[in-house]
Amino acid sequence: MRIAILGSGAVGGYYGAKLARAGHDVTFIARGAHLAAIRERGLLVRSPTLGDFSVNAPAEEDTTLVGPVDVVILAVKTYDNATALTLIAPMLGPESAVVTIQNGVDSFQDVAAVVGEGPVIGGTTYIATALTAPGVIEQTGVHRRIVFGEVFGELPRLSSRVRNIHDALTSADIQSEAVDDGRAPIWEKFIFLVTLAGFTGASRLPIGPLWADQTVRAQFLEGCREVERVARAEGVPIRADVIDRISSYVGAIPGTMRSSLLIDLSQGKRIEVEALQGSIVRRAAKAGIHVPIMSTLYALLKPYAAGPPLHA
Repeated sequence: MRIAILGSGAVGGYYGAKLARAGHDVTFIARGAHLAAIRERGLLVRSPTLGDFSVNAPAEEDTTLVGPVDVVILAVKTYDNATALTLIAPMLGPESAVVTIQNGVDSFQDVAAVVGEGPVIGGTTYIATALTAPGVIEQTGVHRRIVFGEVFGELPRLSSRVRNIHDALTSADIQSEAVDDGRAPIWEKFIFLVTLAGFTGASRLPIGPLWADQTVRAQFLEGCREVERVARAEGVPIRADVIDRISSYVGAIPGTMRSSLLIDLSQGKRIEVEALQGSIVRRAAKAGIHVPIMSTLYALLKPYAAGPPLHA
């Protein structure tokens, strides 16, 4: 399968490297020092549990040089969408698909607004990786899961193109789950992620001390319920026990776990507050749903959207 990775950093780069290692024709879309490193030395993945490996594959900044591919995997940070989404069209042919694995719930709709609904498949991912140097990705743990499915047209349906992409991912030792309705897993992760990112980011603390405090834990779960109410108002078929599942999951993860938003915040980088807390606040307002916890977290984090304020 011919695959382009748009956003070849910690997440996209990891999945692209796995696919290239399995023999798929992968092109990395990157820029700057990372692009130069991939071209000169290849892409190195370090994984203490699963083993280190490296791949050599084409890397481009200009997507007009790539040509049509079977699949574009979109993995850029959401705040780069304004420029990144315009790079997709030159890589699309009549049968091409775009699989979104970005954070948040707006991604597949944002892509469709640029290239049309036809190519778009919605997905989400569970993985812990970091770009530690140009051309070097570190993986912690063993999670490498992508859940995806159709998000437009007649739902639910498990299409042949979703099955084919699932087979390609599975062949690359990626934990792939193809579903009938891609909206549900995107929202179920969002309920957890928007709350985790909000609480850890606003407090500047990992999840451990927050979850250990009964008052904070109760507010965390109520924040999850706020997001759940918005999802149900939009008609998304999420599971009835989603909050119980989140509670069990959070209780089992290491207390040192920090959200990617908190990591970016601590490093003085831009944060995905608009795609996370901002999105849920806007959607709640449209649906007439009161979300006081999410509104407060959004207000606390919004000043850092573009990096630390001048007087921070």
